[in-house]
Amino acid sequence: MCALRRLITMTKKKNSSSSIQALYDLCTDTFTPSETSPPSSHAIHKLSSLLDSIGPADVGLSDASKEDNRGHGPFGIFSFNRVDRWAQPITYVDIHEGENFTMCIFCFPTSSVIPLHDHPGMTVLSKVLYGSLHVKAYDWVEPARIRKIEGTDHSTVRLAKLAVDKVLTAPCSTSVLYPRSGGNLHCFTAVTPCAVLDILAPPYNEFAGRRCSYYRDYPCSTLSAEDDESGVGKEEEYAWLAEVDTPDDLHMRSGTYTGPPIQK
Repeated sequence: MCALRRLITMTKKKNSSSSIQALYDLCTDTFTPSETSPPSSHAIHKLSSLLDSIGPADVGLSDASKEDNRGHGPFGIFSFNRVDRWAQPITYVDIHEGENFTMCIFCFPTSSVIPLHDHPGMTVLSKVLYGSLHVKAYDWVEPARIRKIEGTDHSTVRLAKLAVDKVLTAPCSTSVLYPRSGGNLHCFTAVTPCAVLDILAPPYNEFAGRRCSYYRDYPCSTLSAEDDESGVGKEEEYAWLAEVDTPDDLHMRSGTYTGPPIQK
């Protein structure tokens, strides 16, 4: 009987760790140093399908919506009282950080925001683990449309097309962005307490030309001149983006990964 109980326990541990280990292994096979372009659609489909099956428990999280409303963090640890919960920072949890890809989790308190930013030359897969997240994303219009703006804080703006503007509520499918499509520049706003599992490949690296830049979007009609023959179609589908400094109100703290260990 004792041997049977040990076997059941070992099986449960194996099953709980298999999803995140399988995800890491598949990422290792998919994102290699020899890759000079984004992975094939087949490879991304395999990763997305595996990500679709992963939930909070697979990475050591519980559904933190109730904990957040009681002033607890996403790991069930009391860290803020109810008065301060609107000022809570976003928690960043590093699962794996390497030269070819990064796996991480962002845990959002209600109403927190990661401002509009880009992913130069990168492919990013995002899976909402729990809660609801509003995503607004753009892709650059090609060839580049750049305008000089007089009398503003920004000397130039560049035209971008709206790619995504919707709320994602778990459980939902994995979202994928590419270097030139899928909403490479995006903004996240937490509608409720939520968490997002991200895979970034290759990861940010300023020395390799992959610096994270932040932007402010302006409605197309706001900065369009009367004689502007842009021919962009419906104005609500486009915006002028101006690069800005890293926002002062972007607050993040590091969290500890508490999920099943990954064998590398």
